[in-house]
Amino acid sequence: MKKRIVILVLKYGLGLGLLAWVVWKYWVITTPDGEDVGIGAALEKPIHFLPFLVAGLFCLTSLLLTFLRWFILVRAQDLPFTVPNAVRLGLIGYYLNTFLPGAVGGDIIKAAFIAREQRRRTVAVATVLLDRVVGLCGLVWLCATMGILFWLSGALTEHRALEIIIVGASVIMASSLVFWFLLGFLPHRRAEIFAARLLRIPKVGHSLAEFWRAVWLYRWRGRAIAVCLGVSMISHSGLVMAFYFAAQTFTPAENLPSLITHFLIVPVGMTIRAGVPLPGGIGGGEYAFGLLYRTLGYSFAAGVLGLLAQRVVEWSLGLVGYLVFLRMKPALRQAEAETAPELAAADVGQ
Repeated sequence: MKKRIVILVLKYGLGLGLLAWVVWKYWVITTPDGEDVGIGAALEKPIHFLPFLVAGLFCLTSLLLTFLRWFILVRAQDLPFTVPNAVRLGLIGYYLNTFLPGAVGGDIIKAAFIAREQRRRTVAVATVLLDRVVGLCGLVWLCATMGILFWLSGALTEHRALEIIIVGASVIMASSLVFWFLLGFLPHRRAEIFAARLLRIPKVGHSLAEFWRAVWLYRWRGRAIAVCLGVSMISHSGLVMAFYFAAQTFTPAENLPSLITHFLIVPVGMTIRAGVPLPGGIGGGEYAFGLLYRTLGYSFAAGVLGLLAQRVVEWSLGLVGYLVFLRMKPALRQAEAETAPELAAADVGQ
């Protein structure tokens, strides 16, 4: 226990130290004509609270859609589950994902909670794994589809780097479609043999096998997956809008990349941020967005401050969500106790 606390403290220290370095490094950035476009100069300008509030609204809407997505995945397996429960467990998962290192800490807690509350525990855990996969696919598919539409319409004119992003996302999207199609021809026996082979891999074998079984389990729930993929794309669209308006908190819209461009760079930045093994990807995420902005010819500081503004929104939602979770917990326990006989009968009937 003490070792985990020490590791957590070290990761927080590393993340905050990295963020402090980014802020210090780019506090003053002078252009050739002598203009200061650094973080310090941006913070001296007026703060725009209306875009910040709009960002909060988009972020909240996107969060609620992720709860709906998970609910659909759980019900697709005929597990007894309710929307309030999806919200309750989703809130604690979001709170932990926001404040713990990495981006899957909350998923582990969600999986533990739902496994404890369901009789078909393996299936219950599989819903959490697939929810994460569908979320990532939705992010890539959003980037690819929007990029292709912008490209074909001639609206994409800012930078060649955006074309590279579109091609990369399109390749991943096409690969996922081919994988999903071919998976339908794999017999159950072969799927279990492959899962058994994955189990032999040291340390991560069990997790890989469970992930593979989760994917296989949902191959025959294509309609539910399609609906959840659509919900995921809408949810990520809201997060793109949230970042776009959060960036306007410190930087006027005319000094930012266009909204079209944000639909391409925000998914990339979010992916990089999720891969940084620090609390909320702090420090690394800010640096990534700064680089993305600078690559397109915009202020590095604007990218950093945009993510910092969005972080304030996420921290606020996470804390409020945790308080709501605590208040929902006793009420839902009482409701579950009253309806337990009905749920048990339904589960036996299935």
